Amino acid sequence: MTVEVAFSEDPGRVLTEAKVFLASDPVLHNLILTLLQERLAYPEPGRYWLAKDGDTVVGVAFQSPVDFAATLTPMRPEVVAAVVEAIVEAGVTLPGVIGEAATAARFAGQWTERQGSAAFPVEGQRIYEFARMPVREVIGGRLRKASPNDRDLVVAWMRGFYADVGQVVRDHKPVVERRLAAGLFWLWEDGEPVSMAANSEPVEGVLRMQAVYTPPDRRNRGYAGACVGDLSRRMHEEGYGCILYTDLGNPTSNSVYRRIGYNAVAEALRYRFE
Repeated sequence: MTVEVAFSEDPGRVLTEAKVFLASDPVLHNLILTLLQERLAYPEPGRYWLAKDGDTVVGVAFQSPVDFAATLTPMRPEVVAAVVEAIVEAGVTLPGVIGEAATAARFAGQWTERQGSAAFPVEGQRIYEFARMPVREVIGGRLRKASPNDRDLVVAWMRGFYADVGQVVRDHKPVVERRLAAGLFWLWEDGEPVSMAANSEPVEGVLRMQAVYTPPDRRNRGYAGACVGDLSRRMHEEGYGCILYTDLGNPTSNSVYRRIGYNAVAEALRYRFE
């Protein structure tokens, strides 16, 4: 097979040309699907690479913002090699890569060979899919959709969420406001808000649970599990598939999500390049 790699700065073109490929696995392709949809709705500079075998798309790489790590779909080894070659030949320097574990590891290996640089694994993740409706645990409180009146609370809790996961982000207030207006944030209330979760916009019938956060003084009471569990049930009943990513270094969250009905389907790795 001969793999050719095309470069684009147009997320709309990538979505159009890769539609069949991306829709073929809406769980493992969900991250790139949602990122491309977001860039189409809210433009920001980006770099995108489409790997093709003839007329068939066999891989996509996404980098936006352009100083972020590249995000990959799962790819066969020969496709990874072709994508690395195209990026290196274009003179693009990547700070890192994230993707399905085998794909990311191959990419990092190929990258270090071509660039004479180092790659360091910095985060392991597990991808879970909601698979069953568990018995509802007896936890005080109820789920409700966050409203624009909750803006200050959600902004503060998102700041806490990013600190917990070790992410440095630009001003996240506009994104919070946009997602609040779209009804994507949810709060668990037990007398007052005690936990938070969000969901991505559904693409190809699948949405992703995000931004699960409980302030430190409210932890270890089952609130996060109740919040995500009820939200997952609600979305499942509306006909959507639900997935989420967890940190492999956090055994507590992994056990909680298994308990509320999620099954592990894949692992992902993030590498930093130096």
